[in-house]
Formats: sequence, structure tokens, C-alpha cells
Amino acid sequence: MVVQAGPGAPAVVTSAAIDRVAFRRSRARRSTLVALLSTTVFAVVLLVGVTSSPGWPRVRDAFFDVRVGWDSLPALLDGLWLNVRVLLVCEVLVLVLGLLLAAMRTVRGPLWFPLRALATGYVDVFRGLPLLIVLYLVGFGLPGLRLAGVPTDPVLLGGLALVLVYSAYVAEVLRAGIESVHPSQLAAATSLSLGYRRTMQMVILPQAARRVTPALLNDFVALQKDCGLISVLGAVDAVRAAQIQSATSYDFTPYVVAGLLFVALAVPSARVADWAARRVGVRQGAL
Repeated sequence: MVVQAGPGAPAVVTSAAIDRVAFRRSRARRSTLVALLSTTVFAVVLLVGVTSSPGWPRVRDAFFDVRVGWDSLPALLDGLWLNVRVLLVCEVLVLVLGLLLAAMRTVRGPLWFPLRALATGYVDVFRGLPLLIVLYLVGFGLPGLRLAGVPTDPVLLGGLALVLVYSAYVAEVLRAGIESVHPSQLAAATSLSLGYRRTMQMVILPQAARRVTPALLNDFVALQKDCGLISVLGAVDAVRAAQIQSATSYDFTPYVVAGLLFVALAVPSARVADWAARRVGVRQGAL
């Protein structure tokens, strides 16, 4: 307990408060030690169980060959750089298209019913279709039309399929954020003679963005993983590079290395998503 002796006098910390702080610290250290010990024991038991199995030597040679993994690493890194570039471009396009769809779904009035119906139909279709099917439809269907100006690059077509699917998910997240803003905010903006565009820009969207940031980050973590699916169209990304290296070396280790690279790419984003979720929770708890 902190006791203020008087105006201008220094605060005095009682012994009970010091004991409570020391107790919390000791419990935190003990909890950390127990967690570390239990994790170590679990890892050792799992490792011993796997390595003592009869088929472990063959699995080790086929999936965990260090030499094959090291030799295939440069090609996998080149492919991963393609995945990163596709991810960055798709994130921007998904945000733009998702925001447009969310705005179309939240606009009011009978005059805008066709826009609402169009946006609703888009979201229903592309949220329902598996991403792999959309990749096939876009990657092989569009070039098959033989239309002038239609790209045939598998990277562009794969990125287009990713944007079509993920913009539907992001649109729903943004719509939920927009509709979570209290109607009094809209009424206050109307009383200030703000139009619809300025109300969305200055009042609604800033509040909605703060509330849905964790969900958006989780969607982008999933997008990082699904960028590897553009390999089904022939793009030489990390997954296709792993396939080539595996076919060359007759070993599955390149797939393991590619998976570890994707995990290394996704972990920082996942931690940022967790941090954003905690920040939003603390802010909402303070309100």
C-alpha cells in the first residue's frame, strides 16, 4: 500500500505492498519454471517416441536429410520471395476491394438495393467456393476464353484468384466493424452536416478499423499460407520449387524446408495479430 504522508511529502510504500509484489514475482517465476519443465519433458517424450519407432530411419532419410535441405534452400528462398511479392500486392488489393464491398453492403435506401444485392451475391459465392476451385476456374478458365488483354501469367492469375476469395472474407470483417459503430456516431456526424463520404472517412471507418484489426491480421496470416497454392497453376514459388527439388533428389526434405519457411513467415504476423487483439481488449475494457 502507498501512503501519502502529506502535501509535497514522498509516498511511503508499506511492507504489506512489498510482500504482495514479491509474492506475485515468485509465483510468476515458479509458473515460468513449471511451464518450461513440462514443455521440455513433453518434447523429450515425443522425440524419444518418434525416434524409437521401427520406421524412423527411413523417415529420417526421406524427410530430414540435412544435405538435401541445404542444397535446396537457395531455390526455395527464390520461390518464397515470389510468395512474399504476391502476398504484398494481394493484401493491398484485398483491402481495397473488401472495403468497397463492405461499403456497398452497408449503404442504406431502396435506391442502392442493386448494389447491396450485388455485393451480397459476391460474398456468398466466393466465401462458399473452395480456393482451389477458384484457382482452377481463374487460372485455366480465363486463358481458355482467348480474349484480348486477358493475362496468361500464372502468377497474375493466381493472385487474382486469391484477391477474389479473400476480399469476400475481408468485406464481411469490415462490414461487421462498420455496423458495430453506435448509431449515435452517425447521428452526430449528420448534425455536423457531414455527408456520407466524409462521415465514413472521418467517423465510421477509423472506429471500425480499430475494432477489426485483429480479425484482419488473422485473415492475412491465412493469406500468407494460401499464397503457396498458386503453384497449382505452374508458378515457381516455394511449393513448386520444393516439388522440383524433391523430384530431382528423390527426397521429401525440400517440402519440409518449404513448410518451415512458411512458418517462419507466418509467426511474426501471428504475434502481431495477438498483440493487436490484446490492445483492443485492453482498450475496450478501459471504456
